[in-house]
Amino acid sequence: MFLLILVAFTGVGLSIFKIFHLEKEVDELRESASAERIPPASEKLTGQKEQPPRKEPRKAAHLTGNPSQQDLPLEWEPISGHAHTSGIQYQERGLLISEPGLYFVYSKVLFRGSACDTQLLSHVVYKRNPASPGSLVLMEDRATHFCTGQRVWARNSYLGALFKLRKMDSLHVNVSKIALVSFEESKTFFGLFKL
Repeated sequence: MFLLILVAFTGVGLSIFKIFHLEKEVDELRESASAERIPPASEKLTGQKEQPPRKEPRKAAHLTGNPSQQDLPLEWEPISGHAHTSGIQYQERGLLISEPGLYFVYSKVLFRGSACDTQLLSHVVYKRNPASPGSLVLMEDRATHFCTGQRVWARNSYLGALFKLRKMDSLHVNVSKIALVSFEESKTFFGLFKL
């Protein structure tokens, strides 16, 4: 039952990410279609082109795993491969919010190992803000009994939810054991987008 729920949440999160990219493509198509528009009457009379209002890019970020790290919180790749940031800064291993609002925040981590033991696996997304002491856990997944016997195992942890974030909030990801994380960009990632 838990596996079905995990698969469902993973599907929902990936669907939302795909919808974001489709919306971006639709916006680009609209912009190219409006470039071929009929000039307004004021342009015909004055001979000066009317400047369209500048549209700010949607605030979003998708970071991928960085295998060179040694400590927590997790360090991310912000530029190469599938990674990108738009209107969101990546600094000090976290995503820094510059504009308050509702954001969908997501993180996926693939844990894997060559032999099973009884340790706890945890995956946490938390936020910090200079105006508030300490940190606040936004989402958390914990697992025990995730494998059996002395054989190779793997377990996905996916977290995703909608949060009202403030300016200067900084979001980060922690795990229980870095050595068990697979840092391939399609297997471990972290991101958000503003609604």
